[in-house]
Amino acid sequence: MRLSSDSELFDAESFQQQLATDNNTLTTFRNAIEHARMVLDQRFLDRQSIFDIVHARAWFIDQLLIQAWQAQEWPDAQLPCAIALVAVGGYGRAELHPHSDIDLLVLLEHEQCDHLHASISSFLTFLWDIGLEVGHSVRTVKQCTDEARDDLSIITNLLESRLVLGPPALLESMREKIGPQHMWPSEAFFTGKREEQRARHNKYNDTEYNLEPNVKTSPGGLRDVHTIMWVARRRFGMRTLSSLEAPGFLTAGEYRLLAQARDFLWQVRYALHMLAGRNEDRLLLDFQHKIAHMFGFEDDDNKPAIEHFMQKYYRVIMGISQLSDLINQYFEETILRNDKVSEPPTLINERFRIRGGYLEACSPYVFSDTPSAIMEVFVLLAQHPEVKGVHSKTIRLLRDSRDLIDEDFRHDERNINLFLELFRCQEGVHMNLRRMNRYGILGRYLPEFGRIVGQMQHDLFHIYTVDAHTLNLIKHLRKLRHPDFAEKYSLASAIIGRLPKPELIYLAGLFHDIGKGRGGSHSMIGAEIADEFCKLHNLPTADRRLIVWLVRNHLVMSVTAQRKDISDPDEIYNFAMLVGDQTRLDYLYVLTIADINATNPTLWNSWRAQLMRQLYSETRRAIRRGLENPLEREEQLTTRQATALSLLIEEGADPKEVEELWSHLGDDYFLRHSAGDIVWHCAAILKHNDLSEPLVLVRETTQREYDGGTQIFVYGAHRHDFFAVTVTTLDQLNLSALDARIMTSKGQFSIESYIVLDADGSRIGNDPERIQEIRKGLTAALRNPVDYPEIIQRRVPRQLKHFSFTPQITIHNDAQRPYTVVEVVAPDRPGLLARIGGIFLEFNLALVSAKIVTLGERVEDVFFITDAQGLPLSDPELCHALQESMIAQLSTGASGTVTHLSNAFT
Repeated sequence: MRLSSDSELFDAESFQQQLATDNNTLTTFRNAIEHARMVLDQRFLDRQSIFDIVHARAWFIDQLLIQAWQAQEWPDAQLPCAIALVAVGGYGRAELHPHSDIDLLVLLEHEQCDHLHASISSFLTFLWDIGLEVGHSVRTVKQCTDEARDDLSIITNLLESRLVLGPPALLESMREKIGPQHMWPSEAFFTGKREEQRARHNKYNDTEYNLEPNVKTSPGGLRDVHTIMWVARRRFGMRTLSSLEAPGFLTAGEYRLLAQARDFLWQVRYALHMLAGRNEDRLLLDFQHKIAHMFGFEDDDNKPAIEHFMQKYYRVIMGISQLSDLINQYFEETILRNDKVSEPPTLINERFRIRGGYLEACSPYVFSDTPSAIMEVFVLLAQHPEVKGVHSKTIRLLRDSRDLIDEDFRHDERNINLFLELFRCQEGVHMNLRRMNRYGILGRYLPEFGRIVGQMQHDLFHIYTVDAHTLNLIKHLRKLRHPDFAEKYSLASAIIGRLPKPELIYLAGLFHDIGKGRGGSHSMIGAEIADEFCKLHNLPTADRRLIVWLVRNHLVMSVTAQRKDISDPDEIYNFAMLVGDQTRLDYLYVLTIADINATNPTLWNSWRAQLMRQLYSETRRAIRRGLENPLEREEQLTTRQATALSLLIEEGADPKEVEELWSHLGDDYFLRHSAGDIVWHCAAILKHNDLSEPLVLVRETTQREYDGGTQIFVYGAHRHDFFAVTVTTLDQLNLSALDARIMTSKGQFSIESYIVLDADGSRIGNDPERIQEIRKGLTAALRNPVDYPEIIQRRVPRQLKHFSFTPQITIHNDAQRPYTVVEVVAPDRPGLLARIGGIFLEFNLALVSAKIVTLGERVEDVFFITDAQGLPLSDPELCHALQESMIAQLSTGASGTVTHLSNAFT
């Protein structure tokens, strides 16, 4: 689009008059730029056409450059040398956002133009001085040709060249010399751009659904639209998006969808530039709230405005990805495989055939004549893994036939059987579910799934939308079957290989989060939806009950492992009673492993792996033993102590000294530590004669289940500030505590053991210097009780600032053990654990044990405490004061939520 004039934006005659009367040329140009910005920003806020706005800015820059060029002093021509000012890149498309780079090519006829270089340099300097963000190159026609021949980026940039001023023949000469008949034929150009796109997508994990997507370069972003246009221009000479509305390319409806999607992304990008005041294409959390409200999205009972806006955004970029797939598939068929058209297709059945490695419908009426063929497409793809995908014409037929999927279609036994058959296929389950989602089929067949397409979860824990996470979970389940993953997920890999009906775990995965965004418990809602699905699809009663149970309880194993004391036989027994049998345990364990990994890759570490493995193993042992015959605490204590004593005696320990030490240790110490750890601790304590001097042991664990974590053991004279000092020092040492086990011996000494990683989640490893630093730091802090270390005031990471949700503090007494349980759900902040330790110190409370869990931007920690006499808290006023203090110190501006279980203290 080229505007002929826009006097409100820029009046050339008035501008020249100002230049003539104003003594400061720079100010005149700067004022014109500021005026244009204000006019265009107001048009944007008034919701005028974004198409007109971005092209109007390009038109304005054209006028300004012409004025600046004409104001420049150019030397008299000593030699004939044509010169042109050419817009390239996005500016060459006449598309400019508030802070887009203005890409310029100063095109020279030949190399004998040295007399112009000083003026060119002065011109460009002037553009920078007036505040334009200019990217430039100065080249002759021959230099353009030579560099474009070897560089895909340069040839792409020059494809979008547009004359701002100068002789048109000069630009045409350059265009002719870089044409496909001379370099980069359409085959090579398409192959290069396709690989470039794949590499770009891989940087974003090949998903449209990132927490902070890049509007320009993420999958489904504006760059995907540009890529379509570049290839179409190189191969077919098409120069505008509207030219794609042609036979073989886009239908009128598809073009309309693509144009609307591009315009929406333009609106988002314009808003980003305007709010950031710079060239910012990342849809950062800093801007998502503001843009959501700027665009008119509002909070409702189920979702805040930001989630409504981001769901719209994700659905738009998914639409771009779908059309991009369709057009790129067409490009591949016409550009790369045109010579294979004459090859006879391979017939699969009367409805489908394979042509050039792609599945093709035998007739344009295949879906209207046989609607169940819609489902058959994906089963055939799974049954024929050698097929690379769906033919572009068949993709279009699928898209055009989606309206056939109605209630009658969903109740048709043929479609029911085909959908279930996909889940039973040996290969391609995840890939074809993803295709179904990409082509808009899955959400039509399962309307409940359609509701979660593009639905974001506004936290740092879930980095994908609900539908992307769901399909990612099924992908992880499939991965567990392959030998490449057997080492990292050895137990899960072995279990999934022996599941009697693997398709049931995939179906449970499909429904596990389908109830999100509806209010209430998504697990319960999802279980009801899964139950209806199973009934409609005629699954056997036992299979239906298993799927429904898995959906309803898919969070239980993770919560139990991370928030319960799984060293306690009673907790294991309670969990085993919930699970009931080995089959459910196997399915639930595999589903939980896949769920954690599919939620956020950073969540899975050696510590979580150990917790899950321990809970599985202990529960399996309880089930095999018989739930009517639970393992007694005394039996576990006796076995563990006998093993540890035998090992200590082998190391030369005196049995009487061991028994004397053990007489000061409570049962919980032996329940919470392995025999190997007990030996490690006790051997060192027996050699440590001075109780006033703290003992600090540090080692990279040698136990397989703790692989990657570092164990820290601390022993010293009992003090109420022992925990507070320790965790504050760990924070100062830039360590992240994953688990804390604390034991106090009748006021004589304290024992604390921790599992830690570096704050960035990496392992410390066998690093003698780092281990020595940790040992010295803790020893020095614990040696000087009055020298309480200050809590570090580190800067809160940018993303965490956007998740200042209300802290929730729950306090209640344990029904089975003499402890008070303090559950903390709060925004993660540097020094948080140290602050909690300080609060316990302030209230003169003793910490018995802790479960430390960090999930994205939030912590979900559980602390087991007693009063100074070792008794659970019984004073409701004290508990209320403790809650208020924790809320006040853990809040980030919002008032906290007090969850007070009054009957726990009466």
